[in-house]
Amino acid sequence: MRRQLNVLQLGKFYPLRGGVEKVAYDLMVGLSERGIHCDMLCASGGGGWRSFSVNGCARLIGCHTWLKAYATMIAPSMVSTLRAIAPRYDIIHIHHPDPMAGLALFLSGYKGRVVVHWHSDIQKQKHLLKFYLPLQEWLLGRADLVIGTTPVYLKESPFLRAVQHKCVCLPIGVSPMQPAPQAAARIKARYGGRKIVFSLGRLVAYKGYRFLVEAAQYLGDGFVVLIGGTGELKADLQREIDSLGLRGKVELLGRIADSDLPAYYGACDVFCLSSVQKTEAFGIVQIEAMSCGKPVVATRIPQSGVAYVNAHGVSGLNVEPGNARELARAIMAITKDGQTYAKYSAGASRRYGEMFTKERMIEKCLEIYDKKLG
Repeated sequence: MRRQLNVLQLGKFYPLRGGVEKVAYDLMVGLSERGIHCDMLCASGGGGWRSFSVNGCARLIGCHTWLKAYATMIAPSMVSTLRAIAPRYDIIHIHHPDPMAGLALFLSGYKGRVVVHWHSDIQKQKHLLKFYLPLQEWLLGRADLVIGTTPVYLKESPFLRAVQHKCVCLPIGVSPMQPAPQAAARIKARYGGRKIVFSLGRLVAYKGYRFLVEAAQYLGDGFVVLIGGTGELKADLQREIDSLGLRGKVELLGRIADSDLPAYYGACDVFCLSSVQKTEAFGIVQIEAMSCGKPVVATRIPQSGVAYVNAHGVSGLNVEPGNARELARAIMAITKDGQTYAKYSAGASRRYGEMFTKERMIEKCLEIYDKKLG
């Protein structure tokens, strides 16, 4: 069956910018490398049309984009393109949330099997959700299967209550980070051998970085907090750092090149995910850190899968969202002595290897296609 299967990953955009599109791309590549014909149709982040072969069993088709509005790429040509190519596929695997992809599927006339990959509820654009809700309800009704990234999110999402019977969990998996020892050592030397708390993400409100900045007040002089990423709150966070007298103890690194990321993961002692809202549904950065054996301090966001990914007491510690003192206490608890740190480091590596490798994600996706849709 597998060698005859044709699958289309549908949604988001290319080049890759975030977790949803990375998962779609990794599924396309991973499945195609196992002999499944798997293409990806998405909006083109660069605006213009693009289509290229990824390998002998995969093609990426990026549709011309008019503009980006409310976090959605407006690419009307996705509709006509999908109508033309949809009959080729046995399964269309659509990644949610992406209203443009949902509309394209609705108008495509496709009669085959549909998998909805529910990465998160729509949180930020709630005022627009009422207009999208009928299409979202159609999509869930149309789906033969609904995939979620954690059992917590599948169970707790109010939009999925009526479709629990067709929900299945597929945790996100990533390739392990490969820190270059010399590059990591240079970063450690730059900060005088202090313990490095690293965080990475867009500088936006739901990431809770102001609480991580505040937490630095309660850490001793032997710690430094490094925050990688850009975003609308950069100036506000820098003002907070300055007003609290934390220059030199908290540093905003700006955008970190992909080639430099492994070194920062390798150099850090603890990775911190300080997010405070359900918009943070999974936290791929957690498993990137775990792949390097780095313990994680994260938050217990209600209805989110973040605290499921970081197993409390195993791969790290989870604390109350928006509590700077608890963030600091957790960081100090993990690093208090070598034996404790080694326990969490080993737990992080083990949890990554058992649950969050890219190979495991691809194999489980194949199992889901075979057993649930075969």
